[in-house]
Amino acid sequence: MSMEYSDKYLHLGEPVDPEAYVICKYKIVTDLDMKQAAAAIATEQSTGTWTGVSTLNDDIFERYHGRVTAIEGDVATIAYPEEDFSLDIGGVPQILSVIAGNLFGLEGLKGVRLEDVDFPKSMLREFKGPKFGIPGMREALKRPAKPLVGTIVKPKIGLPPSGYADYIYESGMGGLTNSKDDETLSNQRFCPLEDRVVAIAEAIDLVKQETGHIMMHAINVSTNGERIVEVGERAQELGASELMVDVITCGFAAVQALAEDPSIKLPIHVHRTMHGAITRNKDHGVSMRVFSKLVRMCGGDALHVGTFGVGKMKGSPKEDLANQDACIDPKMPYKPVMPVASGGMHPALIEPLVKITGTNIQIQAGGGVAGHPRGVRGGALAMVQAVDAAFEGIPFSEYAQTHKELREAIAKWG
Repeated sequence: MSMEYSDKYLHLGEPVDPEAYVICKYKIVTDLDMKQAAAAIATEQSTGTWTGVSTLNDDIFERYHGRVTAIEGDVATIAYPEEDFSLDIGGVPQILSVIAGNLFGLEGLKGVRLEDVDFPKSMLREFKGPKFGIPGMREALKRPAKPLVGTIVKPKIGLPPSGYADYIYESGMGGLTNSKDDETLSNQRFCPLEDRVVAIAEAIDLVKQETGHIMMHAINVSTNGERIVEVGERAQELGASELMVDVITCGFAAVQALAEDPSIKLPIHVHRTMHGAITRNKDHGVSMRVFSKLVRMCGGDALHVGTFGVGKMKGSPKEDLANQDACIDPKMPYKPVMPVASGGMHPALIEPLVKITGTNIQIQAGGGVAGHPRGVRGGALAMVQAVDAAFEGIPFSEYAQTHKELREAIAKWG
């Protein structure tokens, strides 16, 4: 682990211009001295290697080396010069290769976790951020203040397009504003993407004709990188109202490709399937907060951030609030991303959830809608009633007395 230049990477206590550096915070688990461990990361991710090399001169080192600027307990702050990054060719893949690259394999580190990152304005300006975000989605749905309330069609896979459309119709008639494909549904033979898009669009139109109610459904267009814009364009052409991308499996560049293509004029719902393989271990990997910032930079309009400790997915209120903050932080020069709470949600959980999150949230339930005693429409009504009660500050115990669908949901799950 001894490296010739490692001590030169220590700049503890020295001021760093936030407009000239990408500043990262790493939690480190190691038996090494923290200075040595942090210097090893700065070395590996910038100008160094495991031994001194004749090709590294003082000028290259001084301009491009990573700097360990602070160590507080087990957290090290490392600043990488803005010049180390390439955004025209490189983009987020190259950013991640620097801030979250080989460092995870360094032998002397038992664990290392990228907890946070801040980018200089010069780099942030190279990204366009969301086309719609919270304000655009609210405008499209004519829902200026209440939480968005949605569903994930269940079962995850198996329904034909007609059955899928029936589910969406019942959801809309129950008052849901949003619905989405499951992350595992793509273009399987039992539910081809093109047939599904058309059937869903017709169901949404029928709801609007009958009630005036507006909703949108996110079609999963996750695919190989070179095809994602083509698939998104086709879904849009056939009547899709929103697109969905699995950002970890497809890559951040896939979200950016859709968001920045002028032909795509729909909001992009970003799912985080597989994130737990990277974010769940608190001693190793990358925090969801970092991914949230990158999704916002790349143009996602809505992003799954967790269920704030009240759903089935691993996560705590503090951790998920940090993810939510990354979606809406006014210091980033973009529209705010709609944070999505999804995973084991049901109507009885909405009261405690909204107390934590506030009302700028999209709340989704799959089984919590389809599993209602009165079926999908009953589950949708119960979700809407729960959101209305939480928004108005009326205790569920009181509101449920005059709203039977919510009362039945609480009896089943609450």
